[in-house]
Amino acid sequence: MTEVTNTGAAWLSREEMDSARERLPILYVDAVPVRVDVHGTVTAVGLLLRIGEDGQVKRALVSGRVLYHERVRSALLRHLEKDLGPLALPRVPTSPQPFTIAEYFPTPGVTPFHDPRQHAVSLAYIVPVEGDCAPQQDALELTWFSPLEVREPTVLAELANGQSTLLLQALNHVGV
Repeated sequence: MTEVTNTGAAWLSREEMDSARERLPILYVDAVPVRVDVHGTVTAVGLLLRIGEDGQVKRALVSGRVLYHERVRSALLRHLEKDLGPLALPRVPTSPQPFTIAEYFPTPGVTPFHDPRQHAVSLAYIVPVEGDCAPQQDALELTWFSPLEVREPTVLAELANGQSTLLLQALNHVGV
């Protein structure tokens, strides 16, 4: 007997998703949006401003879950459009390669990355964007920082759940 699987975006109810989060690692993507010059050098890094689940306003990278039966590239594009708007024009390669993998644990201190809801494994990408970006959905603002500005301790302290570590890894990966 063959089981039919629903491949729609709402493949699990809220209760089923909460139950899965208690039992399974969930796949995510993190994206560091950047502006690059004609030589491919990073000139600016985009950080979102969001209200977290704890009610605090924090900076964040573009991030989100990969849905059942969704390609990683499609998930990246979906989250970039959801957070940066449909005119962001991200340059995601046909076969994207993450610059690192971040493991978020519900227990603080296992890795630099923490997600109190779940154990999540996130493929992290640096994505050049060429178009007009405007925060969408739950993003309040998008701010572009120079590579030097974004390394300031005050800016890094505004990132939650270890994303400052991920941001620094991204900058090191591209040599800035």
